Amino acid sequence: MRCPFCGHEETQVKDSRPTEDNGAIRRRRFCPGCGARFTTFERVQLREIIIVKKSGRRVPFDRDKLARSVMIAMRKRPVEPERVERMISGIVRRLESMGESEIPSDLVGEMVMEGLASIDSVAYVRYASVYRNFREAKDFETFVGRLAGADAND
Repeated sequence: MRCPFCGHEETQVKDSRPTEDNGAIRRRRFCPGCGARFTTFERVQLREIIIVKKSGRRVPFDRDKLARSVMIAMRKRPVEPERVERMISGIVRRLESMGESEIPSDLVGEMVMEGLASIDSVAYVRYASVYRNFREAKDFETFVGRLAGADAND
């Protein structure tokens, strides 16, 4: 693997171990060129998934992009990172097990919203504000009002 710091072609694996959920292998690497250390993750990919955007554009599914968007919504929230990682892994497994090679982005967004709703209501509202494209404060009020009404019925 190429070093992300200096571009050296050969790096050495110093330590390998499974992640907590046994869904990936975590490898600590060392670059003999610049001496840098970094971590890589190796995951099983069952099938190549293509996400179909609202515009009709097709892009390869990127687990890291999904994780980044969830982590932005979860920023400064008191939730264990392992719980978030399990949610993301669950979404990826659901997408892979659907058997479809092309999946609409709306479906991925709904899966994330469903997962966040069960973990943290603030992160859920944050994600929804971007996903549902809230334009003004009234959009938040309406969404949170519906959320509060649903909680009162439970």
